[in-house]
Amino acid sequence: MSAIFYHDENQKALAEETMQKESGGRKRPIQTKIVAAERFYDAEDYHQKYLLRQQRGLFNSLQLSQKEVINSHIAARLNGYVGGYGSPNKFEKELPNFGLSVEQASYLNQLIGRGPMS
Repeated sequence: MSAIFYHDENQKALAEETMQKESGGRKRPIQTKIVAAERFYDAEDYHQKYLLRQQRGLFNSLQLSQKEVINSHIAARLNGYVGGYGSPNKFEKELPNFGLSVEQASYLNQLIGRGPMS
């Protein structure tokens, strides 16, 4: 089952409107449910930024606290790049904002297919 969770009536209306637009012209109805968001539970620590954690050397070199792993925008962006989401060109543009060492940046460039930094 897939679901869209909403927090207020505005989000609910937007979800319903989007579902209606997307339903037009389809042979089968969309099965996604629109449901009020209730209590949210963070995943266990070892699931947080899972793909980034799999690059142990890089992950350890970032020296992030558990709170930073969960809340850091940069950790989220790096997790996406490590997982193959985002182009090498996009990474190159964002790189100055990450505050990475030359070694960290070089490793990430290799992971996402750009090759070593010059």
